[in-house]
Amino acid sequence: MGWTQHTLGAQFIRTASILQLLLGNMGRPGGGIMALRGHASIQGSTDIPTLFNLLPGYLPMPSVRTETFTDYLDTISARDQKGYWAYADAYAVSLLKAWWGDAAQAENNWAYDYIPRLNGPHGTYQTLMNMLADQVEGYFLLGQNPAVGSAHGRLQRMGMSHLKWLVVRDLNMIESATWWKDGPEIQSGELRTEDIETEVFFMPAATHVEKSGTFTQTQRLLQWRHQAVAPPGDSQSELEFFYKLGQRIRERLADSDDPRDRPLLDLTWDYPTDEHGDPDAEAVLAEINGRHLTGEHAGQPLSAYTEMRSDGSTSGGCWIYTGVYADGINHASDRVPGSEQDEIASQWGWAWPANRRIIYNRASADPQGKPWSERKKLIWWDEDQQRWVGKDNPDFPIDRAPGSRPGKDQRGGDALAGDDPFVMQADGKGWLFAPKGLVDGPMPAHYEPQESPIANPLYAQQQNPTRMTFPRWDNLFAQSAGKPGTDVYPYVFTTYRLTEQHTAGGMSRWLPYLSELQPEMFCEVSPELAEEKGLEPYGWATIISPRSAIEARVLVTDRMKPLTVRGHTVHQIGLPYHWGVGQDAVVTGDAANDLLGIALDPNVHIQNGKVGSCDIRPGRRPRGPEVLKLIAEYQERAGLTPATSNTMVTDPELELTAEQIEDGSP
Repeated sequence: MGWTQHTLGAQFIRTASILQLLLGNMGRPGGGIMALRGHASIQGSTDIPTLFNLLPGYLPMPSVRTETFTDYLDTISARDQKGYWAYADAYAVSLLKAWWGDAAQAENNWAYDYIPRLNGPHGTYQTLMNMLADQVEGYFLLGQNPAVGSAHGRLQRMGMSHLKWLVVRDLNMIESATWWKDGPEIQSGELRTEDIETEVFFMPAATHVEKSGTFTQTQRLLQWRHQAVAPPGDSQSELEFFYKLGQRIRERLADSDDPRDRPLLDLTWDYPTDEHGDPDAEAVLAEINGRHLTGEHAGQPLSAYTEMRSDGSTSGGCWIYTGVYADGINHASDRVPGSEQDEIASQWGWAWPANRRIIYNRASADPQGKPWSERKKLIWWDEDQQRWVGKDNPDFPIDRAPGSRPGKDQRGGDALAGDDPFVMQADGKGWLFAPKGLVDGPMPAHYEPQESPIANPLYAQQQNPTRMTFPRWDNLFAQSAGKPGTDVYPYVFTTYRLTEQHTAGGMSRWLPYLSELQPEMFCEVSPELAEEKGLEPYGWATIISPRSAIEARVLVTDRMKPLTVRGHTVHQIGLPYHWGVGQDAVVTGDAANDLLGIALDPNVHIQNGKVGSCDIRPGRRPRGPEVLKLIAEYQERAGLTPATSNTMVTDPELELTAEQIEDGSP
């Protein structure tokens, strides 16, 4: 998360990918990018997406500009291109058949018009802004705690106060369920419980040991999770909750002749249930895997995504997961011990796509099909068998010889040459230069964060000129690059995680054992900063940003070393982000994310959550309305307005004009 939560987060990851590509590490054991994720199934929540702009398997969400199904497919790939995205029509039709069954026919473009269209970005932060503008009536929170875990905690809580209703599904009464009675804004007087009209519904959720299903981790490995015990009381799994909610909605709409209700009424909602009426999780996995709908194999599971067809004869809820239920076997629950197989461990769980443990593994062999390294050999061309063999499942047409050259009229997988290892790319090659797909340009470039006390040492442009900002009086930013007022917030804070606490604390701060190990919110500072500001070890400190002021215990360590950048000393302050203000957890404390403003990466709209400007002083923060006065006093001294640090182009005199770009002038 330290790489991604920036206004150029996507480009950080792309930089790492380019370096690995240049080093020859893509497709080889020990190569690639293995991110440290926030919890066990973040990969799964993007594969079967919680993201507003994706459908399962990284198919894009349709927009208002893609009126027809053909228009939509044209945004994904060209029909005559190389690689496996050329078959996007088969993946999309199979998905629509999985969702709407017999209601999805060629005559109605496979029910394509049932899918809502995007008319702009609708991520969590855009939704928050719409809440504040009274444009959102209701909100579901499922395993999220934005009152603590999202950027700008105050705005998150204020946004929820504008809702008519809020549903919180969680294990404990988290701060996002109780802000209306004991949140920081109640204490400061900004909100009064009796004035808040939001109706909050808390629905107790089952833990991961109280339900069956899969985790999908960074290696793209699906591992089946068996239910150990029944959830207590009224607690429900997400599967049971939404299945039964869907049943109730469909019952209410059963007699409707309104066309807008057809997508709900036509859904395939016929999962087998147990004696308690709970849906079978394995049946959902089988639906995601996909099946043949017609022909001699009708009703049988698909074995690979290459079996999907665009004629409506197959269904599948996520094309990259096809094969996880091949032959009717739940391969996510494969459990051959490591001592009984090689280091690739292909019989433990199931990795997408097609149980390949390392994608693009054709690149582990040279153009002639011989392993680059005997010690790290993964797959290779066997001349006798005339096929690719090895420890991993080849991510390449199995019988495509190294020296093969396709005909000019071939497409998709058939158009891949014998030395085209990057099978999802339109030319089969690895790309240093990305001509499309990135809002902020085809190559990474260095920009300073939204708030930074130093000037960009490489370019005149200070911040990412395509970053997303929300200029508001309640989302102010500090001055940057030594401009007047920068010295009001002279230090840099960063957020991080602790071993003993988990994300926003919903699973850890309610446990006395973990709470005893990390009982209080703290700030980590260097000995130099502690001496400069008079901070006492284990005493209290107040940290002030343009958005908020929080208090924390002082931890003085050598880890937070001062940086010297172009002769300027930059002190860093480390803040774990697991605590929140409330009365229900075993331990509580001020939330680090209250200090953050909202500025986003332009590609994936992730927040700038790892760096901000602040001041620090010894002692506890003021209470009640006095804390608001402290924040305002700092803002006034720095001369902040909604325009501060929100200029997109910071040195327009150095920008090329349209005429210069056209004629190539310097």
